[in-house]
Amino acid sequence: MESEYRDPEMAVYLRPMGYEDTDSIVSWRNQDAVRRNFIYQELFTRESHEQWIHTMVETGRVAQMMICETDGDRPVGSVYLRDIDRRHRKAEYGIFIGAQGARGKGYGTMAARLMIRYAFDEMGLHRLFLRVFADNARAIRSYEKAGFEREAYLRDDVCIDGCYRDIVLMGIVNQE
Repeated sequence: MESEYRDPEMAVYLRPMGYEDTDSIVSWRNQDAVRRNFIYQELFTRESHEQWIHTMVETGRVAQMMICETDGDRPVGSVYLRDIDRRHRKAEYGIFIGAQGARGKGYGTMAARLMIRYAFDEMGLHRLFLRVFADNARAIRSYEKAGFEREAYLRDDVCIDGCYRDIVLMGIVNQE
């Protein structure tokens, strides 16, 4: 993504993530409220995030964008497509809202809709999927509002801090 991706009806827009966003990403991603909802729960560092940009984003293996409020341009989170498979035209979707006071406003659903549109219309992808903890009802509702459908329930799929957790696999397919 080389420029902003907007919909005038939405309270957020997407813009490319850059090295200048590292401090925000590291701070947000290390918040317990954010980290506990990720399968990968290790703490982020400036160095690890900059390595991510260099080896994943700059190589095109990941498309990552900042979610910004339309009114005031404040960055509030990030959305990304990882493990982009150009042959099968699919990728894994991920998102987090980290800025103070930005959760619970529908930003996640709006950002998901924008990223889905970007993935299908601009990147030519056919399918997006995501993994979410089965007990994260709020996230599942948001994903469903954006158009994702539940596809599978994976019992004891991951082990976090010695405890097995169930995962819901969700997906969306480009119908065009």
